[in-house]
Amino acid sequence: MSYPSWQPGEGPKDPQARQGPGGVPSWRGQGGQPPVWYGQGGPPQPGYADGSHSMLASHADRERAVDVLRAGFGEGRMEQAEFEKRVARAYAARTVGELALLVADLPQGPVPLPAAVGAVPRTFLPLPVPKTNEKAIGSAICGGLCLVTVGLTGLPAVILGHSARSEIRRTGEGGDGLALTGLVIGWLATASWTLVVTLLLIAALTTG
Repeated sequence: MSYPSWQPGEGPKDPQARQGPGGVPSWRGQGGQPPVWYGQGGPPQPGYADGSHSMLASHADRERAVDVLRAGFGEGRMEQAEFEKRVARAYAARTVGELALLVADLPQGPVPLPAAVGAVPRTFLPLPVPKTNEKAIGSAICGGLCLVTVGLTGLPAVILGHSARSEIRRTGEGGDGLALTGLVIGWLATASWTLVVTLLLIAALTTG
């Protein structure tokens, strides 16, 4: 861990020691690592939580206070002159209480962004999924069973399909595709049975 080369009570000899490229204060803490933020609800800093502000400040306490000052200066909460004075007083501070006074009017961590206020526009809300019509499901099932029952369920598929499409147009339910599938298969099965019966009648009449 490295500490400043100047003594308590003195500011840095070189103003650039407290600044990064372009005159912007460095946000790096000790060892080149980002400063550790202790906001509300975070781990207490030594001497801050138990009320013993008269405790002698350590080098780590001073560096933490300077990190908070750098953050506040970078956010535009103070002028350059005030920032330099506070940094000098932080490195000259003898107790934790003196450090607490230097950062009392600054946030101890990143300030949270306010939550968005107002209801979400209907344009961005998910569309409700319509309920599938039960008769449309029955029509599709009867149409599929035509292959197993040799077309015997074709007529129920047609009846349920027409009824389902009528209800869907009236109520806005889903399942129009299922009803249409049941109708097509049901009509094909019914037409096939009609053709078979017609041929059988013709054959019976011609042989009789």
